[in-house]
Amino acid sequence: MSWLQVVVLSVLQGLTEFLPVSSSGHLAIASRLFFDDDAGASFTAVTQLGTELAVLVYFTRDIVRIVKAWLRGLFSPAARDVDYRLGWYVIIGTIPIGLLGLLFKDEIRTGARNLWLIASALIVFSVVIAAAEYFGRQTRDVEKLTWRDSVTVGLAQCLALIPGVSRSGATISAGLFLGLERELAARFGFLLAIPAVFASGLFSLPDAFHPAGEGMSASGPQLLVATVIAFIVGFAAVAWFLRFLVRHSMYWFVGYRLLLGTVVLILLSTGVVAAT
Repeated sequence: MSWLQVVVLSVLQGLTEFLPVSSSGHLAIASRLFFDDDAGASFTAVTQLGTELAVLVYFTRDIVRIVKAWLRGLFSPAARDVDYRLGWYVIIGTIPIGLLGLLFKDEIRTGARNLWLIASALIVFSVVIAAAEYFGRQTRDVEKLTWRDSVTVGLAQCLALIPGVSRSGATISAGLFLGLERELAARFGFLLAIPAVFASGLFSLPDAFHPAGEGMSASGPQLLVATVIAFIVGFAAVAWFLRFLVRHSMYWFVGYRLLLGTVVLILLSTGVVAAT
């Protein structure tokens, strides 16, 4: 992997990780279109450590408050407030993707990165996002969040194992279908992603140097720089996206996904870019 590839792909990772457009799909498309090879699922997972670190920094106050409330609530039933419950919801919601991620780790690194699948996922899931925006009532705040919601959103997060779907797109859409406020759906989805993405990144770290499946190898300095770039760009992206969701819908991203998916399908059909 060249340094140009590292910089371009890590910037792209930071820009797209929190938007409902699929960062893994973008990295797979860009690396094949511009660099004639796949960046690989492991490189993607490792650079996601940078973007998730950005979430940790951005939500530091929320995370510290939730952790403290969860610890207090373990020993004092009277202290079991909404933050205590939220701590459990994050734990419960993380279980599905943890299990499925381990079960299908080989498929995620190989066959799931086919551009035909990614382009199709971009288009098909656009319909889901649009439907969530249209039918979502957005009447439920954090006080009304339940463990059933965490399971549902956690299961939706599993769809992010398919490049092209988008983790934030899946979790926010699930939240909207459940009637959650749009910003709450986004925040809860981001919190839910932290344990899963960090575990995935650390698990994939050795394979990023010497990919077991498809993908280019990267050196230690390259992975470090990529993670730092993804952190800086990702921090700006998550701050912008949450402000954007307060006043705007996700329809803006539906149009973009449809356009990108269609362009990729055309490029595949005409042989301009290879699917694998």
